[in-house]
Amino acid sequence: MLTNLPNILTLSRIVVVPIVVGCVAWGTPWASALGCVIFILAGITDYLDGKLARARQQLSDFGRMFDPIADKLLVGACLMVLVGYTRVPYEGLWPALIILCREILVSGMREYLAECKTSLPVTRLAKWKTGFQMTAIGFLLAGNGTSVLLGEPRLPIAMIGAVLLWIAAVLTLITGWDYLIIGIRHVER
Repeated sequence: MLTNLPNILTLSRIVVVPIVVGCVAWGTPWASALGCVIFILAGITDYLDGKLARARQQLSDFGRMFDPIADKLLVGACLMVLVGYTRVPYEGLWPALIILCREILVSGMREYLAECKTSLPVTRLAKWKTGFQMTAIGFLLAGNGTSVLLGEPRLPIAMIGAVLLWIAAVLTLITGWDYLIIGIRHVER
């Protein structure tokens, strides 16, 4: 089970978490660029693992359990290290907190609903939220130091990331509210 490609891709996201965090902590433009590239590759594995598992009929309990854990570890660790090293400009702590709180809320609801033999399906808006969130984190990991490496020192990479993070936070509130209503309806039954 651990030797099939979808599960290896899922595990790879967990393995790269300390590497991406280390790149941010290192703090050089090259380390920032490397952290961003690794994060992008990890994001691609998130897309591929589920697609491959379905195409190859390699769906497994391991994948169902660890895929969301890997996603949350990657996103949560990146947001925490970016905030901790003040790499998130424009009051970026608030959208980061919104995103982390929603992830915990939805995870808890999914766990409860699974015991009730009910699933909480991912909505189209939640997929958009994830897209904005991952793009924002990628820009924030790259940071303004990467713009210097690209020969465009005035390119406001961090500001773009901060704006995208706020958009992700708004979408997070909307989708979190939708999921909360669904969860409450199931509890009331």
